[in-house]
Amino acid sequence: MSEKMTPLRTLFCIGVNQNFFDATPEEAKDVWGAFSAMMKGIEKLPGVNVLGNMDDDRIMVGPSLAAPWTTYVLADVPDIETVTAACNLFRTLPVGDGTYKLWKYCRVEARVGRALVIPD
Repeated sequence: MSEKMTPLRTLFCIGVNQNFFDATPEEAKDVWGAFSAMMKGIEKLPGVNVLGNMDDDRIMVGPSLAAPWTTYVLADVPDIETVTAACNLFRTLPVGDGTYKLWKYCRVEARVGRALVIPD
């Protein structure tokens, strides 16, 4: 009998790079398309349950060089390989004609832990 694995509570911390702010309006639109594909891609990975996201772009202006980040995705993820696959979307998703990938314009750092359970 196999024991059910506890999912990894994962916080994907996403920062926008200066390249996005330097982009032409057309290029920025292409970045948004790739960003949308990345968000949908995380959600579609097998066993991933996205719990929510948060965007603080209204109170944070400019690139995210480190914490605080621009936006966050909180998800339960089945294993570390799936966390890696989600991060890999930044390396592989093309922007526009594919000359550049999404990671030229934004970065990701995944924090992996577990749901906090308060004992009775």
